[in-house]
Amino acid sequence: MGERENLFTLLLSASSLSGFFRIMEFYDLIIQNDREVLSAYDQQYKELVSAQANASRNAAQLAEVKGNLVNQRARVVALEKQVNGALAASGKPEAMARLIEEFTLYWENVGLYEVKRHFQALANAMNHLPDFIQSSKNMLKTNGREYTINIHEDDLNEFLRSEDELFNSFAFHFNDGKVSAEGESGNLSLLIEGEYTIIHEPENAIMFQVDKLVFNRLELPDTTRKALQEEFDMNFYPKQLVSFLKATEVTSENKNLTVKLQLDM
Repeated sequence: MGERENLFTLLLSASSLSGFFRIMEFYDLIIQNDREVLSAYDQQYKELVSAQANASRNAAQLAEVKGNLVNQRARVVALEKQVNGALAASGKPEAMARLIEEFTLYWENVGLYEVKRHFQALANAMNHLPDFIQSSKNMLKTNGREYTINIHEDDLNEFLRSEDELFNSFAFHFNDGKVSAEGESGNLSLLIEGEYTIIHEPENAIMFQVDKLVFNRLELPDTTRKALQEEFDMNFYPKQLVSFLKATEVTSENKNLTVKLQLDM
């Protein structure tokens, strides 16, 4: 019932040594039970906190998904109005409709393939970036407590071209906190704009967040950007470079990408 005072009184009033130890055994059983109750409570509390955190994350993700769907719906409606208006005003709606259909087929048969080819080449090259940094004398520096990686855009472009000839007509640029990559090949042009950010889940990494994707001067929808980003891993993982380091900060200014790392204790 939660009462403990009588146990202490019984201990003091034990008439024999055997009685004293018998009371101690009961007292030990009660204390052990209390510990189990407290341990169970602590576990339930941790599970509740974890469930609340998961619920908050799910709510935030649902809100983001809802916002994306609302924005996408607005863009689709606006695009439908724009296309319908252009068809009506063109004087040749059948020809315009065929042109739109041809462009759609071109994207599905050629454009998507070319964009995926560039993303795949970039993902493959990122797997070898740690080796490239280690082989370069001045890219990785330390003051004993903090490590710094500094990559000039010219060095990165040279590395990418050594990895795949596809990058001979494709170049990265670092400026104003943004990362851009663009190139042309024949009648095809591609522009990728985004930024590098630090993530810690499922593991510490420098993630390339694609904010804008333009194919043949036509900006692709966010659903296409996200699908490509999920399909191709273009992240940089510091532990592939040095197992005991983690990235804490990344900046892209004045043609340089700078990553700060510290010991992952």
